[in-house]
Amino acid sequence: MESMGKKPRPRRSFTPEFKAEIVELCRRGDRSVGQIARDFDLTETAVRLWISQAEVDAGERDGLTSSEREELAALRRENRRLREDVEVLKRATAFFAKETR
Repeated sequence: MESMGKKPRPRRSFTPEFKAEIVELCRRGDRSVGQIARDFDLTETAVRLWISQAEVDAGERDGLTSSEREELAALRRENRRLREDVEVLKRATAFFAKETR
């Protein structure tokens, strides 16, 4: 990509309200997804993903809703933390078992 003279775009985050507004503009059908993406300096891929997620959230398409995705991410974080805690406890148990012998 560097040979083409373009730098990678920094990762940006958008509020759920902004995403909903963009999805609504796309659903009206006045402009194409590509045109809306260009008008708001977004990638077309991101806009299409937002549309797909909005369809899932509305029950129009199969998949994980936004709230289910958030819950899954939180559970994965908690699971990772608990596994790390168990590993620390295993090491501590082994250390103290060696010390008491």
